[in-house]
Amino acid sequence: MADGEITAGLRAALEREDASLRLRAAMDAGTRPNDVFIDVLVARCAVEPDFFVRDMLTWALTRHDSALVVAAILPELGSPFPQARSQGLHTLSKIGDPATWSAITPALLHDEETPVARAAWRAAAGLAPDAERADLASALAVHLGRGDGETQRSLARAYVIIGEAARPVIERASSDDDEAVRAHARGIRALLDDLAAEE
Repeated sequence: MADGEITAGLRAALEREDASLRLRAAMDAGTRPNDVFIDVLVARCAVEPDFFVRDMLTWALTRHDSALVVAAILPELGSPFPQARSQGLHTLSKIGDPATWSAITPALLHDEETPVARAAWRAAAGLAPDAERADLASALAVHLGRGDGETQRSLARAYVIIGEAARPVIERASSDDDEAVRAHARGIRALLDDLAAEE
């Protein structure tokens, strides 16, 4: 079967109305990887409405050649569509290639679309080189105390991933004049303390 027929078949399967069928198609694409699937999977990430299918699309991409997948995903980080940006960041965090750290720009860390920013925080925290962790912690401090509970938990998880390099920023914020910032920072400090106690 020609590559065009293979990709057309996958594209059609990922456009079915039934989410369970789309989930199965994504799973099949990851179970039997083929480089020609990559662009189709990446494109579907930008528009797929179902969370579980999107997660399976990411899993399928991680089963392919990482260099090819990264090359396909990087342009998505500049997409005008928020889901393309957030899902691209999520996939990069799962691949875990340190070389992609530089692709997580300040614009993504402070994206006006909260899901994109949250995905950027997690990806950056996991990919940042040791020498960049303190600066990343400082850059994220503007988000302390902001957003709903889910957003605040996302930021807390990013700080926990950054680890001890984040402590000076969190200690300063624990005495901030803003009550919401203080409360958020103190909660993160407690998480860092718990992590340190386990080591």
